[in-house]
Amino acid sequence: MSWRHWKLITKNNDCLSKIINIADTCINLGHWPKYFKISTTVVIPKPNKPSYNNPKAFCPIVLLNTLGKLVEKVIAERLQFIVSSNDFIHPSQLGGLKFKSTSDAGVVLTYIVRSGWTKGRTTSTLTFDISQFFPSLNHRLLVLILKKIGLDSKVTNFFVNYLIQRSTKYQ
Repeated sequence: MSWRHWKLITKNNDCLSKIINIADTCINLGHWPKYFKISTTVVIPKPNKPSYNNPKAFCPIVLLNTLGKLVEKVIAERLQFIVSSNDFIHPSQLGGLKFKSTSDAGVVLTYIVRSGWTKGRTTSTLTFDISQFFPSLNHRLLVLILKKIGLDSKVTNFFVNYLIQRSTKYQ
C-alpha cells in the first residue's frame, strides 16, 4: 500500500489507534517483526548521464514496508518526546527534530558568526552530511548509551531487536 492509502487510513481514529497499538506492542515485547526488517533495493539510472557503463551513473534506492515505516514514525515521535523532555538532546542539535528547521540552523549559525565578529574573531564553519552514519553505528554502543541515559528497558530491548537480522533483496 502506498503512503496515499495510509494517509487516508490514519484519518480514521479506530485505524490510527490500531497502528499505535502495533507500536506499543513492539516496544512492550522488545520486538521488531522480521517482515519490517526486509528491505528491497532498486537500482535506477541517474538522469542525463552520457554513459551508463559506469556504476556511478546509477543510484540504489532502499524501499521499506510502508506500514513498518508508519509504525517507525510513531515510535520515533515518542522517542523524540522522551529525549527532548528529559534534556537528552544538546541545544545545538537541530537536524531531524520536530519544530526545528534549516532556518533555525541559519539563525544559530548567524548568531555564532556575529558573536565572533563582535570579539574581533574570524569565524569559519565545517559542515558534513551524517545521513550515512546510521548504518555504521556501533549497535552495542548505542544500547549502552540508551541504558546510560535512563531509557526504559523496554525501549532499550526494542532497539536491540530492531537493529539485528536486517536484510535486503534486490530487484
